Amino acid sequence: MIACPVCRAPGPAPFLRVNGADYWRCGVCLATVLDPAHRLSAAQERAHYLTHENDPADPRYRAFLSKLADPLLARLKPGAEGLDYGCGPGPALAAMLREAGHAVALYDPFFAPDRAPLARAYDFVACTETAEHFHAPADEFDRLGGLLRPGGWLAVMTCFQTDDARFGAWRYRADPTHVVFYRAGTLRHVAAQRGWSCEIVRKDVALMRAPG
Repeated sequence: MIACPVCRAPGPAPFLRVNGADYWRCGVCLATVLDPAHRLSAAQERAHYLTHENDPADPRYRAFLSKLADPLLARLKPGAEGLDYGCGPGPALAAMLREAGHAVALYDPFFAPDRAPLARAYDFVACTETAEHFHAPADEFDRLGGLLRPGGWLAVMTCFQTDDARFGAWRYRADPTHVVFYRAGTLRHVAAQRGWSCEIVRKDVALMRAPG
C-alpha cells in the first residue's frame, strides 16, 4: 500500500494478518485499513447489506441511531436541510430527522443510487455506520465536505478502534464489508486536513463542522 487511503500520507505499514487477510496501519492518522485485495465484490457487498435488520420502526435501532441524532439535532436550526449519506435499504435516521422537522435527502450507492442529491449543498450530512465501508475514504470525505454549506455539519458514527491487542478477535472487524477502522484521533486528523472543527460528542460519534 503506497499511501494511506484516509489521509493520503505515504507508507502505511503492515499491521496484522487475520485469517489470511492483511491489514495496514497509517503512522500519521492511525487508521487501520484492510488490504484492497481482500475486499468483497460489489455484488457480495450488497448481498451482505441485505442481511442487516435495520427496520426504521424498530425502537432498539432508533435508540442506537439516537447516539448521533440527539447531539446533531441539538445543534441544528429549525427546518434545516440535510442528506443521509449511505442511508442503506431502511433509512431510519432520515425518518427520525424528518420527524424532528428537517428535510432529509437520501443517497446510497446500492439502495438510493440517484446522484441528483449530490449536486447541491446542505446544512448537515449524516453518515451513520457508513465510513467503515469507504474504499477511498479521503475522496469520500472530500466529497462530503463539498456537500456542506458554510457552517454545515458532518455527523459521523462508526465504531472507533481502540485496542490493538483485541483487533483480530474484534466482532466489528469481522464484518467482511468493514474495510477501514478509525480512532477518534483519525477523524480529528481528517477534519484538521480540511479546516473543519471536530468534536467527539460521545463514544463512536464525531460532529465535524465546516468553517463559516
